[in-house]
Parts: sequence; C-alpha cells; structure tokens
Amino acid sequence: MKRPLLVIALLGLLTPAHAEVEVDVDAFGLSLGGWLARKGKAAEYEISEAGYRTYQPEVSPSPDGGIFVSVRIDHRRGFFASDDHASLELSFSPEGDLVSAQSSLALQGRTISSELIKGGASASTSVAAPQIERAVKVGTDLVADLSSKLLREKIVEPGRVSFPAAIRHNYNLLYKAVKMKTTPVVTTPGTTTAQTTAGTPATTPPGTTAASPSSPPNPAPTAPANPPSAPASKPEGSTPPAPPPASPKTTTPATDAPPAPPPAATGPAAPANTQAANAAPAKKTIPLPDIKPYNPSGAPATPLPTKPAKEKSLIMEHGGEVLKLARDVVKSTAAQ
Repeated sequence: MKRPLLVIALLGLLTPAHAEVEVDVDAFGLSLGGWLARKGKAAEYEISEAGYRTYQPEVSPSPDGGIFVSVRIDHRRGFFASDDHASLELSFSPEGDLVSAQSSLALQGRTISSELIKGGASASTSVAAPQIERAVKVGTDLVADLSSKLLREKIVEPGRVSFPAAIRHNYNLLYKAVKMKTTPVVTTPGTTTAQTTAGTPATTPPGTTAASPSSPPNPAPTAPANPPSAPASKPEGSTPPAPPPASPKTTTPATDAPPAPPPAATGPAAPANTQAANAAPAKKTIPLPDIKPYNPSGAPATPLPTKPAKEKSLIMEHGGEVLKLARDVVKSTAAQ
C-alpha cells in the first residue's frame, strides 16, 4: 500500500513544465553593437558603409499563445536629409516556430510593402531541422520581394539599395534571439498540505512564539528572584556597608558644590574688564605722520624764499592816468 502512494506523490511532483516564447532583447542588442543610441533604446551600426539604426523590438502576445514581434529600422542619411524608415514584423507559434513575416519601407513619401510570407509545411525541405529551413526560406523570400519592388522605383542611392540587406540582417539576429522559456509548475499533493498543516506551529512562530513559550515565563520570574537574593546578602554583610554607598552619593553632590569658586572667579573678571576699558581710550590718541601730496615733477617740496617786492616807479604808478589825459587832448584837437 505504501508503494502506490509514493508513486502517486512522485507523479504529482513531476508535472510537465510550461514553456513560453520570449525574445532576448539584450542578446539581440549585443549582436547589433549594444543599445547605446537614443538613450539606450536603439543600436546604430553600418552595413556596406551606410548607417542604420534599429530600435528595441516590441513584443505582444498573440491569441493562439504565441508572440508577435515588430522592429523599427531607420536608414541614417545625414543631417541635411530625412531618414528612411522600415518595419519588420514576425509572428511565432506557441512552440517557437516562425509562422509569418512581413516588411515595409518608407522612402520620402513612397511606401513599399512586401507580401505576407508564411512559413507553412510546404516551405520546408529538410527533415532534420524543418523549422530552421522554413525560417531561412521565409527570410529569402521576404528580401527578394522587397528588392524586386525597390528596383522598380529606380533607386540609385547606395544606402537605400542595401536597405533590404539591412532588414535581412535584423531578421536573422532577431530569429536567434527568440527562445523558449520553461517555467516548471509545482503542484503540492495532499501529503504536502498535511505536512504544512502539521507544521503550522513551526511556520507561524512569529504569532505563536509568544503563546508557545508560555512555560518559559517561569524562568522570567526567576530573574527577578535574583534581586531579592541581593537584599538578603546585604543583611549578611552588615548594615554599616549600606551607608557607605549612600555617603559617596551624598559626597558626590558635595564635590559638585565647588561651583562656588566660579562666582569668585567672575568677581575679579569685572576689574579686568574695567582695566581693559581704561586702557582703550589711551590707545585712541595715536599721532599720524604728515602725508605730503605726490609731486610728479620731482622738484623739492621745500618752500622757496620769498623775494622782496620792488618799489614801483612813478611812471608805472601814474602811467595810466597820463595816457587817459593824452587821449582826451587828442580827441579835443581832432574835434576842432
């Protein structure tokens, strides 16, 4: 009877794992050079001396349990020209197989879309790896369709001509980044539930610890029992030892009483301040040296001796009056 129960328990634990399809965005970015452009949201690289930019893929679940992946790819033409844009769309089944692929280009107002390439059973020719063979054929058909439609537009610019090759480059790297993620489903049989119920006291120690150690509270009172033993030791020693500890306590405040000297120190501090105040006015009277103005000529600044004023002659003193009389005489004669 025990063996069948063990077999049933093992079968319950060894349930099949559930697999999900996912895209390893980090691995896809590293294959393109790293998500270093556009604040870590895009990767820039060159193909045939033409610059391209790929943004992080957008992944959404499909109704059948698979995923739908879309990627935006830009052709960087330079500062004085608008970039070209392209989109790559891939659909995967729940088992990780490629279902369909489609791409479209936008070149300055002109739109070129490829046909929806489906990876059916007729597309595979290899028996060993039919899934990989289908993916290779889908990518080849996709790029061939885009290239043929692009040539009809008479495109001559090198970066635009190699745009389908850049799309195929992203197609190959994105296909490698798609992986199956296994998530094991753990089912607990009835025995485990019984164990959990039996182990509830162990699993719920936080709430029950206070209740389960109800017996240990007895040791807790034993701890306070020790203090009573201490007072018992005091009478054994003698009553006098008890006062000595009290006396140091009283003496400590007595020793703390010496704050009285500080007020005495504050008393003499006042005269010191008064002396400093008395000495301060004496320092105010400081003679300043006589500062002479700057003399750019370099002549001595010593005053020159004053020359005695010369006596004016009579002609210099009365010369003006004589001239006035002469003018009047000339005018009177001229008038006659």
